[in-house]
Amino acid sequence: MKTLKLITGVIILTIFIACKDNTETKITVEKNTKKEEIVKTYAELSIKEGGHWKGREYLEGTFKNVDSLKVPAEHTDHSWYIRYEGPGWESNKIGYRLYLDWRNAIDIFGKVTDTMVLSKVGQDGFDSYHKPQSWGSDILKVGKGLGIGSIGRYVNKEVIHFKEVDSTFAKVENLENQSIVKVNYFGWKTNNQKTNLKSTLSISADERYTKHTIQNSEGLDGICTGIVKLNNLPLIQKESDNKKWAYIATYGEQTLIPDDLGMAIFYEVATAENIFKGEHDHLIQFKPTKSEVSFYFLGAWEQEVNGIKTQEEFLAYLNEKLKELNLSNKLK
Repeated sequence: MKTLKLITGVIILTIFIACKDNTETKITVEKNTKKEEIVKTYAELSIKEGGHWKGREYLEGTFKNVDSLKVPAEHTDHSWYIRYEGPGWESNKIGYRLYLDWRNAIDIFGKVTDTMVLSKVGQDGFDSYHKPQSWGSDILKVGKGLGIGSIGRYVNKEVIHFKEVDSTFAKVENLENQSIVKVNYFGWKTNNQKTNLKSTLSISADERYTKHTIQNSEGLDGICTGIVKLNNLPLIQKESDNKKWAYIATYGEQTLIPDDLGMAIFYEVATAENIFKGEHDHLIQFKPTKSEVSFYFLGAWEQEVNGIKTQEEFLAYLNEKLKELNLSNKLK
């Protein structure tokens, strides 16, 4: 006699065999049928070890992932020390990276796959990701701007990046359906003033957006975020029905491919002091506060799997997210 039972993902096959003494011997075979969990977010920080510093450059060595890092005093742009120059985070939709140096800009990795790719990026040549790869590529030209959703301080008609900082600490975490990058900047000096700035960036499964929460210890004025201005594309703006949330956005041919990309930042209206055009960016300047301020930024690339292909689709997507903020004051 054969009996087949399915119990919580485990198949138990029971066979009763009649023996010569008319007793039954029970043989049980177990097979685990639980499906492997699909990973939909990932964050990493990868640095070189086994090499040596020569001035501002780290020579030789191999990359190793770490959970946290105090950025060495020697490190700056193009030091070859941190793989793709800073921490990266991704969902099954899109990827981002933060330049963990004086530029402090956020760049976009466009993905043509819905699997996790960051562990492969920059392994076959330090900046190979600037050219199309099997997974996608770096698609945003940041230049002198903030990229998308990073932080600066607007002083004397200029956005000051992180050129003078006493020390910087970074940490990455991977949770169930969410990945997080935390950066603490100590002694960020601008306009002869110093502040400590905390930055927390989190991405969720099946989403394009990153939630960015910041807090500066001195409540300085001029703290801002923005979207880099490219190809004279017009700025798109909209407020939610209850006037509590709003977004700024751009859409059009603004990638290195070149092809179409949409970028947007959702912000709480009460936290914003001014929305204006800077030299390199469309800017949101926040009101001075020592409290936390949260906003959301995103990119939507036309080559993404089942991606957004037109400006009309992009605006419909943004308006749905704005409606969600209008109802719940947060995105999941």
